[in-house]
Amino acid sequence: MSTIIASATMAAGIDASAQDRDAVYSTYETYDGSDLEMTVNSTGTHFTLWSPMAQAVKLRIFPTGRNSAPEQTIDMTRGEKGTWRASVPERLYGKFYTFQIKHDGKWLDETPGVWAKAVGVNGQRAAIIDFDSTDPEGWDKDKGPAISHINDAVIYEMHHRDFSVHPSSGIASKGKFLAMTEQGTTNPEGDKTGIDHLKELGVTHVHILPSYDYNSVDETNLPANTYNWGYDPQNYNAPEGSYSTNPVDPATRVTEMKQMVKALHDAGIGVVMDVVYNHTAENDGSNFSLTAPGYYYRHRPDGSYSDASGCGNETASERQQMRDFIVNSVKYWAEEYHIDGFRFDLMAIHDTTTMNEVARELKKINPDIFVYGEGWTAGDSPLPVGARALKDNVSAMPQIAVFSDDIRDAVKGHYTDEKDRGFATGKPGLEETVKIGIVGATAHPQVDYSKGNNSKAPYASSPSQVINYVSCHDDLTLTDKLAKSLPGESVADRQRAAKLAQTIVFTSQGTPFMFAGEEVFRDKKGVHNSYNSPDSINAIDWSQKHDNADLFNYYVELIKLRKAHPAFRMTSAEDVAKHLVFDDMKGQTGLISYSLKDHANGDAWKEIKVVFNGSSEPRMIKVAKADWTVIAEDGVLNAEGIGSSKGGRLMVAPRSALILAREK
Repeated sequence: MSTIIASATMAAGIDASAQDRDAVYSTYETYDGSDLEMTVNSTGTHFTLWSPMAQAVKLRIFPTGRNSAPEQTIDMTRGEKGTWRASVPERLYGKFYTFQIKHDGKWLDETPGVWAKAVGVNGQRAAIIDFDSTDPEGWDKDKGPAISHINDAVIYEMHHRDFSVHPSSGIASKGKFLAMTEQGTTNPEGDKTGIDHLKELGVTHVHILPSYDYNSVDETNLPANTYNWGYDPQNYNAPEGSYSTNPVDPATRVTEMKQMVKALHDAGIGVVMDVVYNHTAENDGSNFSLTAPGYYYRHRPDGSYSDASGCGNETASERQQMRDFIVNSVKYWAEEYHIDGFRFDLMAIHDTTTMNEVARELKKINPDIFVYGEGWTAGDSPLPVGARALKDNVSAMPQIAVFSDDIRDAVKGHYTDEKDRGFATGKPGLEETVKIGIVGATAHPQVDYSKGNNSKAPYASSPSQVINYVSCHDDLTLTDKLAKSLPGESVADRQRAAKLAQTIVFTSQGTPFMFAGEEVFRDKKGVHNSYNSPDSINAIDWSQKHDNADLFNYYVELIKLRKAHPAFRMTSAEDVAKHLVFDDMKGQTGLISYSLKDHANGDAWKEIKVVFNGSSEPRMIKVAKADWTVIAEDGVLNAEGIGSSKGGRLMVAPRSALILAREK
């Protein structure tokens, strides 16, 4: 048993030999008050720290965020439910503070605590600011787009720096929150960039990579241009300083993040925040460890940190104070910053009870908020498999969605093998796995799950529980994957595959998700894991929009098609099974054909015929004779139609989608 646990058990009056770690922690009283860890009111500034195992706690007040001696050092007093308290009769706006606990006879390092909502440069000291003064003009009326269901969304995943830092972006506030507030920006060829590009594309929500205060970028040396995705959490409830124009001023980052959110909302675009509650950047040196040593993490039997995150540790969401922290943290972002959705990194490290509470509490704030995450871990965990927020357990989380690795790997080829081809690049035998994606991983009488590559049974109770995608920030971009798996083929041929891949994603049941820049054929020079690669790898070159205008326009029309037709957005498994009917392709590989029938989900079109040919040869199909409008054919798509057809025997061009529609 570790020293931490031994001391904790002694403090709790428990025989260490008879109790395991979880039993010890379960004896701690938890605190659910709203005043963690600092509040300001008419009577002064009040501090509350939850640290049930601390022997003593000191509060220090500083004039600056770094390189200054404390103005005051105050001994905190033990309070109720594991808390320590101190008050100062003045409103300490403009000051900074830290806590320091004595544990097992030793004073640990200072910490801003786990609930710091504003921080100084590099997040070492918490800041005391007037949050009302950080609100942009019109903030009280600000709200994101209204959507009835998550699958009404079209999600665009982006990193602040990638999106704006390239010289071709035409954006002044490169790599900053404010980049998303600039209107009228263009590339050198005159094509729209920035927020105007997003409006032109038609996406409904941007998913921004971690924007809380993370560990890896030195905010005192921003000219060094250190890059990171941000999956190394430091202060969960304060914005990242390197995305602000002045990291030294705690209020600036708060104001500018709100300005970004409001600008996107004003453009009709919601904001999804990528959150990483599953691990911290530091182990013993994290704010969690420096306030309640050991409590917030899972451990192995030998006392070492368990590591289902692959990053050195994993948090323990099943413990009440950690669960409350996660739930209250997302509520805070939703209320203070008007965030419209949350994407949970390695969500299966968390337990289903916590995730259900997250969704339930967020829906009380805003019924249009949605939650989704990665339904897997990066390693084993002490958390029982049945309790994990896994893809296979999503039916136990009715208001949560998970990423579909089924459609991802089947359409473009497996992510672990850069040369592996998928359905859209001509590999046979993947038809049934693609169909799993098409029906949103729900039970369907015509889908044989036993032939699925990643899943052997339906796991979603409704298509609203599935996020469909072919690429994201992780692994190769779609452009790079196509270059690796189709060596020697022309850019035009690879773009045909890109169009087909995304057509499958955007016409499937579930919620479509795309990676920023795919619409202009963005690449990352073949780098798989670019989490700390330089701008030369990660930045989107916006001149590519001009070079790949045809591809961009295809995306625009594809998004228009999905948004205009609810048949692609059914919300019940029963409707999918009833209205989505696959055609018998009689063993033809590389070919999938189905119909959305009988005004599916109230669609104006009586029937939509969707055919995918992933092979390199043209294929003939039979279509009922009727007055059809051709929506997509041979790499061309227009949501309102590109021609007409009487049906009968029709040719589907190689590596393309054929979409037909009829009103009666």
